[in-house]
Amino acid sequence: MKTVAEIIRAKPQAAVYSVSPDTTVLDAMKMMAEKGVGALVVLDDKGRLAGIVSERDYARKVALLERPSFNVPISEIMTADVLTVSPRDTSQECMQLMTDRHLRHLPVLAEGELIGLLSIGDLVKHTIADQASLIQQLEQYIRGE
Repeated sequence: MKTVAEIIRAKPQAAVYSVSPDTTVLDAMKMMAEKGVGALVVLDDKGRLAGIVSERDYARKVALLERPSFNVPISEIMTADVLTVSPRDTSQECMQLMTDRHLRHLPVLAEGELIGLLSIGDLVKHTIADQASLIQQLEQYIRGE
């Protein structure tokens, strides 16, 4: 079972995109579209994790409520009580957490410092690769190789 650290190291694009709490919702949505991501971490003025904002937050807290997005700060719609994982956690632990809590993104903290962002897509990709490797090993074993 791979660890979060191994998954993050293997990501072709490991950049973590962030905004500040006073960034407007519109600017954050533009950044998500430009970067092709579904969530941004929100960092305070000292670079510490203050929250996370996702397309789901936008849909539920802005679009469905017909709020304007050009002047609403991210701090009003972000999830401030963020669940995080450590580099030592396993992919299975992360998948269980994401499934139980209906999450798509998990910030990765090492000693309180943000070092990455893990998505459900990252975990699925690595699970598929692990299963393919296991199948190949079993086939080789069956053939006596």
